[in-house]
Amino acid sequence: MTYPRHSLLEGAVVLDAQGKILLIKGPRRGWEFPGGIIELGETIEDGIIREVKEESGIDIEVIRFCGIYQNVSEQVCATCWLAKAIGGTPQTSSESLEVCFFRLEEVLDMVTWSNFRERILKVLNEAEQPFFVPF
Repeated sequence: MTYPRHSLLEGAVVLDAQGKILLIKGPRRGWEFPGGIIELGETIEDGIIREVKEESGIDIEVIRFCGIYQNVSEQVCATCWLAKAIGGTPQTSSESLEVCFFRLEEVLDMVTWSNFRERILKVLNEAEQPFFVPF
């Protein structure tokens, strides 16, 4: 018997002490919040902590799970998290050309890929959580 395979992705809206949001500038999608694919044998929380560190140099503490997006045709589930920066220094990687914290107004102007702006707003709006969005 063959079992279906799905990719489980995660992304985090990371806030610094001033409430600014961490963004990375990726080579394909431009400005976005950090995240990636959970590796085999890795917990979801460990995966988002690792991905944020790898892409941005920032250490985080996960505050809460906020919701999930599901793309049935692509066999992808993408989880969304709220986190706070607890250490590290912004630094680029092979997945990020630039890394910086920005005010929400700036973020909403800079993030243009797909529904990433919507995801950021949903993560920041506690009244909408947890959310499930098929896409």
